[in-house]
Amino acid sequence: MGLDFSGADLAGGDFSESWFTDARLTGVNLAGAEFYRADAEGADFSGTNLTGASLVRANFDDASLRGARLDEANLIKASLCDVDASGASWHGTQIMGASLLDVDLCGADLTNAVVKENSFKVRVDANTIFNGFSGTIFGPIEVVSENGTQEVGGDDLERFIQGQGGNIRVVPRGEAR
Repeated sequence: MGLDFSGADLAGGDFSESWFTDARLTGVNLAGAEFYRADAEGADFSGTNLTGASLVRANFDDASLRGARLDEANLIKASLCDVDASGASWHGTQIMGASLLDVDLCGADLTNAVVKENSFKVRVDANTIFNGFSGTIFGPIEVVSENGTQEVGGDDLERFIQGQGGNIRVVPRGEAR
């Protein structure tokens, strides 16, 4: 088990290239913090405030972001693999060239989030909000419903997001610009 920072106020801190592997950061205020190339693999950020944080090239693989606030955060080339981000808020978040693989976004709010050429193999449900969600992604995604899980990609994924108030383009592999 890593370090325990639960409930701390670390807003605006510079944690560039820091190691938070398996750390407990539940309910921490990290608004405006800098995490350039930080390693937070396996860390627990449940309920944490990461509003306006810079998470450029950060590693959040196997982390928990359940119920976290990532509003206006910057996730350029960040890695989020096998992450629980259910119920997280992503209002206006910039997600550019990042890898979101096997990320649980059920109940998450992606209002006005902007994506550009991201691996976006995520799981969503009827409670996931896509209002104003825009940009380009590589799919497919999994849509969870009471009838089971369905994989949605390509034109069907574009239509699905548009039906939820977003506007994305699914980029076929090999066509990234």
